[in-house]
Amino acid sequence: MKYHRPRRGSLAFSPRKRAKDLVPRIRNWPECDVVRLQGFAGYKAGMTHVLMIDDRKNSPTYGEEIVVPVTVIETPPMKVAGVRVYKKTVYGLQIAGEVWTNNLDNYLNRRLQIPKKSPDVDKLRSLVENSAEIRVITYTQPYLITGVPKKVPDLMEQKVGGNAVEAFEYAVSKLGKEIKIGEVFRDGAIVDVFAVTKGKGFQGPVKRWGVITLDAKHARSSKHRRVGTLGPWTPCRVRWTVPQAGQMGFHQRAEYNKRILKIGENGEEINPAGGFPHYGLIRTNYVLLSGTVPGPVKRLIRIRDAIRPPKLQFEGLNVIYISRTSKQGK
Repeated sequence: MKYHRPRRGSLAFSPRKRAKDLVPRIRNWPECDVVRLQGFAGYKAGMTHVLMIDDRKNSPTYGEEIVVPVTVIETPPMKVAGVRVYKKTVYGLQIAGEVWTNNLDNYLNRRLQIPKKSPDVDKLRSLVENSAEIRVITYTQPYLITGVPKKVPDLMEQKVGGNAVEAFEYAVSKLGKEIKIGEVFRDGAIVDVFAVTKGKGFQGPVKRWGVITLDAKHARSSKHRRVGTLGPWTPCRVRWTVPQAGQMGFHQRAEYNKRILKIGENGEEINPAGGFPHYGLIRTNYVLLSGTVPGPVKRLIRIRDAIRPPKLQFEGLNVIYISRTSKQGK
């Protein structure tokens, strides 16, 4: 008798290797007609739940009160360090020019060597007409919050929406200034999140791929937590599809179509009794995202406009209650 079963573990994210950086990389940006930043970043604080009126028109609980789990992300204001103009070539987008501000925080010296030359905005403005995208170089301010024990900012690029000329003028006006998350997103917006997952180190095939353990009848030398076979005789090599031991976790992942349920400026509105476990109290701006988000507490989370938003229609956001009960257990 020949047995058939699905393979153990998904090959969708292969190769499962460690992420290169804690700052996730965003490779694509959606089109946007509004002149504003299309992305932001914050730090994961924890989870709670809210009570809201279901506003999904085709939902069986439409119009009723439902409980929704939410992820709390603290989003202190980000600062604009520079402006970049990209041109389109046969090899993809390439940097045509950039300009940096002189008004940079001293903490940024710990991340990179700050350019010393003065900004020449007029020279860069002449390249805008033939440009494809305008992006700003932003950095976080983790020293404004107490939940993340570091002072070194995280540096990243954010695309500016709208046509190139208007986007460039907006970016120059924000050069060296702060931008809050309320200027980028609004309540009820659909966004995508990017983060690096929790690292689990070097693991065997049973935990990494979910293969079954061998019983005493099939295991030789009392080795049970390994694969039963490394593959056929032909081809004369071990194929990449064979579940083997290796790195598990600490991978960059993207989750699509998360809904922003609330953007606030006062952390006392959502701080639970005793603070969030392993994080503490939220003291700056924050955002509530429906559902879960990759990564452990204190991990950097990047938020972007939804690149493939759902066709589901929403009527209006109505959050009744936000749980502030203690997350510390008994």
